[in-house]
Order: sequence, then structure tokens, then C-alpha cells
Amino acid sequence: MTLTLYSWLMWAIQPLLRSKLRRRGLKEPGYLEHIEERFGVYTNQIKTQTQEPSAANTCVWVHAVSLGETRAAEVLLHALRAEYPAIRIVLTHGTATGRALGASLLKEGDVQVWQPWDTPAIVQRFLQHFQPQLAVVLETEIWPNWVAQCKHSNIPMVLVNARMSEKSMRSAQRLAWLSGPAYAGLNGVWAQTPDDAKRLELLGAPVMEVVGNVKFDAQPNSVLLAQALLWSKNFTRPVVLLASSREGEEDLWLDALQALKENPVDGQEHVHAVHWLVVPRHPQRFDAVAQAIVNRGWKLSRRSEWLDGPRQTDEENLDTVWLGDSMGEMSLYFGLADVALLGGSFMPLGGQNLIEATACGCPVIMGPHTFNFAEAAELALEADAAIRVEDMAQGVTSALQLVCSGPDENSYVSACLAFTQKNKGATQRTVQALKPYIDALIKAQAIG
Repeated sequence: MTLTLYSWLMWAIQPLLRSKLRRRGLKEPGYLEHIEERFGVYTNQIKTQTQEPSAANTCVWVHAVSLGETRAAEVLLHALRAEYPAIRIVLTHGTATGRALGASLLKEGDVQVWQPWDTPAIVQRFLQHFQPQLAVVLETEIWPNWVAQCKHSNIPMVLVNARMSEKSMRSAQRLAWLSGPAYAGLNGVWAQTPDDAKRLELLGAPVMEVVGNVKFDAQPNSVLLAQALLWSKNFTRPVVLLASSREGEEDLWLDALQALKENPVDGQEHVHAVHWLVVPRHPQRFDAVAQAIVNRGWKLSRRSEWLDGPRQTDEENLDTVWLGDSMGEMSLYFGLADVALLGGSFMPLGGQNLIEATACGCPVIMGPHTFNFAEAAELALEADAAIRVEDMAQGVTSALQLVCSGPDENSYVSACLAFTQKNKGATQRTVQALKPYIDALIKAQAIG
């Protein structure tokens, strides 16, 4: 009865979802594309490539809700295809940024659509149309009717690279009547950390193993890193990056810069000692952040206007803030930076993933809020790949001290690279976990 009531509610609020998509689409046009896919109406069809019993007849539904999950999916799909080159993928997302990156992961025979809204009828239409034989969800996104309808259709659903913060667990426990059967209905869960595993088990999930985080296996974009190295050779000052900043954090950052301008640290580490670079997390906020910078009296240099990198003349750049207003170039920005302030961690938002920064050899300064990536943050602290501060003001001054007068920065760079290398291997462990499911499907096709 509880699932029935939930399903009725999800059906009833569909007009609200459409309205929300229209509003978001005003800032991010991607949300206005293919809207009917969310409601189980499809124009694309995944087709069997061969009649021979092989991975080419095996269709796997992979769900990566947003940008971070899609980056994890990129690593996993690369490894999975190395084992099963002909496997076909239905890739779903919930956000426009996730879908934009996901489009680059498609191979011949794959399909990309929006995630189905969680009503029985819509999920049934999705499953009947694409006929996946295995459902693989990355990290966090579990919907009750997805689980129920997959079980009804005898489609195994697993959660990989799974994480569960304390905050998310408490929210799920308050809805235990709904979340409990959903997590218990999964066929298997492979967690990032022991703490994630414990919290997922408390929710009833069948945790099989702790395998680590597949994002440690991601390789930074070598072309972008080379570009960063080329540009940075001409820099006259170090670069401090505010990476993947969230709404409200840029104001805190600009406040800290203004305070530093008026009162330099020890009279030495002043606001003009470095180049300041900010990369907002969400592209729809690029213009708003640009306007905020100008309103505070700073000059502005946007990545979208760079040809051969930012201009380096001190007279022109003394009061200039660089804005990274591009997508898919974080390796470039981390390569340019001598240290990064971790976005999402200076407000109670849980922090962004720091692994990409450390993989590029960029040390990280974190605020107090890293509950979405708690273990990775603590491991980075232990490895001297990151520094913890109390607030943005302390973060800015710590960054200045690190690059201007602090300990040897090269030691932090080495620590970052060693930290990343030490934690690799989760992707292959995850592929090994999925192999029995895929092999069983191929075997069943051969028998049938």
C-alpha cells in the first residue's frame, strides 16, 4: 500500500516536474530537450547488433544522475568495454551537465535518454522499450519503482561506487517505509568505503564488498594538462583556484579578497601576490558570477575569451580575476593552479570531489563541510594532499601562505600524486563484481 500511495503521488506531481523543467530550461536549455523521455515516450530504439549469443546482445542500463556520477561512469564503461567490447548501453541522467558529458561516452549501438520519472507505468515503458537485462546505478540514486519494476521484470539492479553520507542516511531512515524495500530490493551493492557500507547496510541494502572509489582510476586529460603547462610557463605569479564553487561561496570568496586587499597578512601575503581563478560548478551561473566579480570592482578575464591563455602583463592583471566559464576543462584549471580551494565545502553542501585535483598534482584546501566525500577528504588530509580550514577567509590566507611563504609546495604535489596512486584499483574490482551478471546473460542467450 505504501508504494501504491507513493506512486500515486509521483503521478500526480508530473505537472510540477514539467513546470520545473521549463524554469530550469530558461538558464540551461538542455533541460528543454527531449522532455517526453522523462515520461516514457521515446523516438530512439536500441537494436541488437547480431543474433549470435554474445555481449552484443547484452543491453545494460547505466544510470549516472549528474556530472560527478557521469565522470565515474566514464571510467567504469571504459573498463567494462575492455572486457566486453560489444556490450550495448542505455545511459540515463537527471541533469543537463551529466547528459552533456554522457554524450561523449556513447559508442555505436548505445542510446542516451533522460532517466524515467518514478511511476510504475513510466518505468514499465522504459524497460519494455529498451529491454535492458541488467541495471547498474552509480553512487546514490535509488528510486523505489525502478527497483520494484526491475524485480517484476527479472532484471537485476545493482548499486556500484556506492556512497551514503550520514545526512542522506538520516533522511532515508525518516522514510524507511519507502526507502527500506527499495534498498533491500537491490541485487547487490559495492561500496566506496567501510563507512558507506555500514550506512547502506543500516538501510537494508545487500552490501557485497567495499571496493573503493572508481574516480581514483580516472586519468586527467593529458592534452589539457599539457596546455596548462605551456601557459603557466609565462605566469609571473602563482595561481589560486576556487574550484567548482557553489552559489554563495563566490560572495564569501570575494569578501575574503576584499578583506585581504585592505589588510594584507603580516604585511606580506597580499591579494595581488597571486592570480585568482574561479570555476563555478554550474554553467548556468557563469554570467552571474562574472557580474558579481565586476560589481566588486575587479577586472574580469573569461576563459571563453582566451586565445593563447590569460594575458600576463602585471599592469593589466593586477586587479583581474580569471573566470573559468567552460565545461569539461577541469584538468586545465587544476593544471594551471598551484593550490585549489574546494568548492561546496565552505557552505554546508557536502563538498565536491577532490580526487580530480589531486590526480593533477594540485593540493587542496577544504572548508569544514565535506560530508559527501568524508573518507576521501580524511585520507587526503592524512596523506598531506589536502589542508582543512574553518572558513573561506582562512582558506584564502592559507592558500597565499602555501604558495608564497609556506612549506615546499613540491612536497604537496608529490603527496597528491602518491595519494591518487595508492587508492587506484576500484574500477577493476567493480568490473569483476559485474562479470557474473553479464556472463550469466550471455550464457542464457546461448542456451535460449
